[in-house]
Amino acid sequence: MVERETMEFDVVIVGAGPAGLSCAIRLAQQAQEKQQELMICVVEKGSEVGAHILSGAVFETKALDELIPDWAEKNAPVTTKVTEDEIYLFKDQDKATSIPHFAVPKTFKNDGNYIVSMGNVCRWLAEQAEQLGVEVFPGFSAHSLIVEDDEVKGIITGDMGVGKDGEPKDSYMPGMELRAKYTVFAEGCRGHLGKQLISQFALDKDATPQHYGIGFKEIWQIDPAKHQEGKVVHGTGWPLDNETHGGSFMYHAENNQVVIGLIIDLNYKNPYLSPFDEFQRMKHQQVFKDTLEGGERVAYGARAIAKGGLHALPKMHFPGGLLIGCDAGTLNFAKIKGNHTAMKSGIIAADTIVTALEEDAHRAELNEFADNFKSSWLYDELYQSRNFGPAMHKFGRILGGAYNMVDQNLFSGSLPFTLKDTTLDHASLRLAKDSQEINYPKPDGKLSFDKLSSVFLSNTNHEEEQPCHLQLKDVTIPIQVNLEQYAEPAQRYCPAGVYEVSETENGDKQFVINAQNCVHCKTCDIKDPSQNITWMTPEGAGGPNYPNM
Repeated sequence: MVERETMEFDVVIVGAGPAGLSCAIRLAQQAQEKQQELMICVVEKGSEVGAHILSGAVFETKALDELIPDWAEKNAPVTTKVTEDEIYLFKDQDKATSIPHFAVPKTFKNDGNYIVSMGNVCRWLAEQAEQLGVEVFPGFSAHSLIVEDDEVKGIITGDMGVGKDGEPKDSYMPGMELRAKYTVFAEGCRGHLGKQLISQFALDKDATPQHYGIGFKEIWQIDPAKHQEGKVVHGTGWPLDNETHGGSFMYHAENNQVVIGLIIDLNYKNPYLSPFDEFQRMKHQQVFKDTLEGGERVAYGARAIAKGGLHALPKMHFPGGLLIGCDAGTLNFAKIKGNHTAMKSGIIAADTIVTALEEDAHRAELNEFADNFKSSWLYDELYQSRNFGPAMHKFGRILGGAYNMVDQNLFSGSLPFTLKDTTLDHASLRLAKDSQEINYPKPDGKLSFDKLSSVFLSNTNHEEEQPCHLQLKDVTIPIQVNLEQYAEPAQRYCPAGVYEVSETENGDKQFVINAQNCVHCKTCDIKDPSQNITWMTPEGAGGPNYPNM
């Protein structure tokens, strides 16, 4: 039995993203107002706050206005106002049709929004939290739950200095027990503890399956003559085929930089599809090419997003804590925005906890969170967009887009229909024998690149001498099942070259896991057709080190 140091707090928050930090700030603000002493701790697995944050991002300030009304005077890194909105239907590499504004769902319009780096916004939010007395611990992963008497009592941080064989090295330091009256989980999309909580407490028994996309992002330094600060471009169509859903974006940020990206829904059917290569191909579309040519790519990253919306939300409260933000799935896919909704869920969580802590008797289950959520603008927003994703999946890009335009623009999301998508993303893959192989063009090294040079730009690093954090339930499945039936799609859906199928000297196939490359996107945990891969937290501070994603 490992002896662990224990620290006691009123509230422990897992994850220093927009949801977790908003919760911490609101808790500290309320404690100051009520002259209470509140011990609040935020643990963050990245080497610093913001290191693992990846988001588009066009940012709606609605929740920030509530949380810190004077954010502009406090020099929040929210300065690049959207000046122009363009939306295209891409037919092929050369042809694009500009979609008139009246034919676009109003949720896509960005008047009053800002182009931001959410990594930098989270760094600033962490400063605000620390000034209010919150303790923020970057470089510490929340490895496991403390559950006693069917109640979550806190978390255990990951051990440091464990060898590949699972045995302690000379540098071994056991993780700490962080105990709290309430623990808030804000790990982001497909958080590994959130996943355990949903299963252990059956939080999703009344929800439809969660749906996901994989989002790619690059930052480019471009020719100043081509830069239009504040311009927002969205696109749909090529390079994705008609049965693959997703969309592209290009945002003109400050300092002659543009951010470009592609989101691909993880319910795609063809096991030969490579999301990474689709993204590289996308940059050759003339609209992107005209802007990027002659520029320099300076950053790369990828991350899964939860986009199931209202129907897929699990119950967000359980004995001992709350599940918030993208850990629960609060992103509004009709807006392609999840930061303001994550922040609002953190604010609601804090208000619920403060009320509970004011009572003398400890109540494990924060049942009133559900009522507070349902009476908020966050619920209204998710309700209005509840059919957006299912409509696209059921009716396709053109008819689904038309339905959403009518629903959002003419009825504000109140058409008396409820559409649901009950097919699990990993169950949507066709067998390889029924699928067409895709021959992707070789990267040209100017607009398109390979996986390894891309991972290099993400500054990803892990301590090599540690147990593999990508765990297989059955080591025989990748070759005997996935390779046989699906041409082992892990070697294509992973955006970082983590998974390979190689040959041994005697000609046998073997499954290789390059865990060092992992950018913590969680796609493997979601899309593996056999649900055989479990993503666990590696040693604290491992993973990407994004500068300003």
